[in-house]
Amino acid sequence: MSLDDNDYWRRWIARLLAVLAADLSDQLAWAGEYQVRTAAVADDVGFVLHLAEGMAERGTLDSDVFQDLRAIDRLVGEMDVRHHAGRWVQALAVDGAWSEVRILARRILVARLGEWRLPLPRRVLPQHIYD
Repeated sequence: MSLDDNDYWRRWIARLLAVLAADLSDQLAWAGEYQVRTAAVADDVGFVLHLAEGMAERGTLDSDVFQDLRAIDRLVGEMDVRHHAGRWVQALAVDGAWSEVRILARRILVARLGEWRLPLPRRVLPQHIYD
């Protein structure tokens, strides 16, 4: 793995997967603390998939991991979360597909790191938070 790809993994992919893989209670607390919007999670998933595509093209990302990331992106797309302005805590409570996302994220982390429980990252809040 190149230094850049390792940096992509640590800075973006692993951080998002840590959030997506966390137990529901931890996700709810984290999303509530940072007032995360569901659309922002979808945007993060799309960004991470873009990074993963480049890594896969360079042969620095295992194809199984890449396929699981694509499956997460597909699930998030099927939930049509970009068109819902609500908070992620609300989406987590009502949409069971987040459980499937959680399973896939855990599988990726275990395959890559041997463990799925990672500390949840700090989130930089936007300048303005709209309700």
